[in-house]
Amino acid sequence: MPELPEVETIRQGIAPLVTGQPIESVTVRCAKLRWPLPEQALSRALPGQHVASVERRGKYLLLSIGEGTLIVHLGMSGVLRFLPMDLPYGKHDHFNIGFHQGGQLRLTDPRRFGSVLWTTDDPNSHRLIQPLGPEPLADSFIADSLLKSCRGRRVAIKNRIMNAHVVVGVGNIYAAESLFLAGIHPETPAGHVDGAGCERLVAAIKQVLTAAIQQGGTTLRDFRRGDGQPGYFQQSLQIYGREGQPCLRCGSLVEQVRQGGRASAFCPHCQPLI
Repeated sequence: MPELPEVETIRQGIAPLVTGQPIESVTVRCAKLRWPLPEQALSRALPGQHVASVERRGKYLLLSIGEGTLIVHLGMSGVLRFLPMDLPYGKHDHFNIGFHQGGQLRLTDPRRFGSVLWTTDDPNSHRLIQPLGPEPLADSFIADSLLKSCRGRRVAIKNRIMNAHVVVGVGNIYAAESLFLAGIHPETPAGHVDGAGCERLVAAIKQVLTAAIQQGGTTLRDFRRGDGQPGYFQQSLQIYGREGQPCLRCGSLVEQVRQGGRASAFCPHCQPLI
């Protein structure tokens, strides 16, 4: 699933190509995504308007267009790319925005778990956006706020930092990498992580996500950036997917537990259970 670094990579790729461009057409080839795609509303509202900006909130892309905002989620397998106008459609190409000056923004989503929604209200008040926690790279995400959200919680710290109400965009891969960097066992009860641990963890999350964005995200299955190229952060993974191999830090064998149906790799020496 595209996580925050992958979505941010796509945003950075398409924003300079579409910002300020007048929209000429809207094409919906499949409206049956996670939620029905509002074909008629988009066909009425978008043509003739300009893309004012392309922002990101969590794993949502927010395209400000005219008097409204297009809210795009890439689901499990989606990608949004800027392509030549005459490029033939593929089987899983579901939604296109054509631009007057040439080129098109195309949503490709093989599993169709993505979504394209339209709102004329403040997008931050939308039911999908309003409940989200702080952005992990924002100044508002600090150790004190994480400590307060963990206090008294028995849930495992890995599950806690993957909760989008606590902090957005820390998916399975990036949670595992951040916990390793911070020296915290993924099964540690959140309430057992003290202030110093939260300081290390917040710093680790920011470091890992920043590095992932700089390297274009992680390609484990079918993720592609906005330009169609893979992300390269997979080559920098320190713990994720390394179960049974020597820890890159101490040489101990990396172990694995299952948490919420997901694999959690950890080093028993570098990440002792508190």
